Amino acid sequence: MGIFDSVFGKKEVTKKERKELPWIQLESMDQLEAVAENSKDKPQVIYKHSSTCGISRMVLNMFSESYDMDLDIELYFLTIQNHRDVSNAIEDKFGVRHESPQLLVIKNGEVVFHTSHGAISDTDFTKYL
Repeated sequence: MGIFDSVFGKKEVTKKERKELPWIQLESMDQLEAVAENSKDKPQVIYKHSSTCGISRMVLNMFSESYDMDLDIELYFLTIQNHRDVSNAIEDKFGVRHESPQLLVIKNGEVVFHTSHGAISDTDFTKYL
């Protein structure tokens, strides 16, 4: 124990456990068609992420920390820089203007809720499932 530890007290640094969300990587147009079809049986959620945006990273961390692992949904993750074509197709198919980060809830082939940026962390999207 060093002198400063005895004076100020040593604080233990605890590393927060990170949850592994059940992400399904959204990488193709075929998958997007399956999302629409599968939404007739189970809610589908798409999280659009920008790998070059600090705000997107921050919102993703907050979303991950608050995510309820007991949800019965299919949770898709789209990195827009890797699959811009799929991101553009989401806008065309569901009529929701592209933003990132962005969260979409799809039921019965239609977007029933969407939000973006900091509002993702401020909203309880589970009300729309």
